[in-house]
Amino acid sequence: MWISFVSMGFNMILAVMKLAAGIMAGSDALISDAVHSASDVIATLIVIIGIILSSKEADREHPYGHERLECIAAMILGGIIFMTGTGIGWEGIQKVAAVTRGREVEIPRTAALVTAITAILVKEWMYRFTAKAADMIHSAALRADAWHNRADGLASLAAFIGIGGAMLGFPVMDGAACIVISFCVLKAAWEILRDAVSKTIDQSCDGIMESEMKALIMEQKGVKGITGLHTRLFGSRIYVDAEIQADGAISLEKAHEIAETIHLSIEENFPEVKHCMVHMDPYCDMSLDK
Repeated sequence: MWISFVSMGFNMILAVMKLAAGIMAGSDALISDAVHSASDVIATLIVIIGIILSSKEADREHPYGHERLECIAAMILGGIIFMTGTGIGWEGIQKVAAVTRGREVEIPRTAALVTAITAILVKEWMYRFTAKAADMIHSAALRADAWHNRADGLASLAAFIGIGGAMLGFPVMDGAACIVISFCVLKAAWEILRDAVSKTIDQSCDGIMESEMKALIMEQKGVKGITGLHTRLFGSRIYVDAEIQADGAISLEKAHEIAETIHLSIEENFPEVKHCMVHMDPYCDMSLDK
């Protein structure tokens, strides 16, 4: 949780710094970037709320837990990012149109350039810091917040190019940078929304992980084969349903022992797995039927 508060603090500082520099140095691109950083503060608040709600223990009304609330938080975050990107793009289009019509616009000054460079470096560090934490705790909302930081870093890079171009005598570049920034932001929104939606419709985990699970199951003593393996994403966690073949002549107690070993092995070796259900089938050697 402290990671989100660190992210929120840095975003507040960057938003104020970019806004002040953008106004004083006359850069619409930097002001647009400041708006984007301000939206990061709201986004991080949503992430914090999502993580708190999704970490609640299962109860009678929600026996499978509350992990999907984190996906809902990520969807809200994606929607905010999308609206922010649309607004920035519209501002950029208006400025480009003004320049092409011959209207005189203010040329950004050096302070805007320095601020943009600072923002790029800080945002890239924030992305790496947050992404590493998201991978450690397998948090979809925190990963979305990390990508939001990366999008903001790309936006600051576009602002830097636009400001530099305007200072070199191409005033249209400042407005064009706003448009590029909007595309960066909209792409980040799309990635976040797509990931969040996929985790609410029981999408299976990737094929590599399923293959690793099958290999682990086949290593367990008493397993003769695998009839089926089904996985589904549930927020940041995974549910596994495995159908295993074992010798039909063994006792029920022995079959239960094999199933329990598989169950524990999957959950211990794959931290993302919240629960593994194992169904036992009697092994049938097809070669004997020929």
